[in-house]
Amino acid sequence: QVQLVQSGGGLVQPGGSLRLSCAASGFTLDAYAIGWFRQAPGKEREGVSCISSNNSSTYIVSVKGRFTISRDNAKNTVYLQMNDLKPEDTARYYCASRVGICRSPYDYWGQGTQVTVSS
Repeated sequence: QVQLVQSGGGLVQPGGSLRLSCAASGFTLDAYAIGWFRQAPGKEREGVSCISSNNSSTYIVSVKGRFTISRDNAKNTVYLQMNDLKPEDTARYYCASRVGICRSPYDYWGQGTQVTVSS
């Protein structure tokens, strides 16, 4: 069964850190691009970061310098390290995969995990 299983997330104070994980089962991630997306209540989903199959990474401006995407092919997992979190980072975060490059459409989606940044 092909699926992406997410973990991490939670409640953190402003300035804190969290690490999200996206583990693949049923396929190996090394040939795939993984994107991280988020959706806050009342807002459209936005792409946050992506890592391609050749490990080229991209970030939206608002998270550049604070978030880091990485992959561990031995663990078949992609991570999103989030530092210096801000209240505006509060959202439900999703990972998604597609072959090769960071571009829509994505084929498989994780179940989502909530990130709440609040004092």
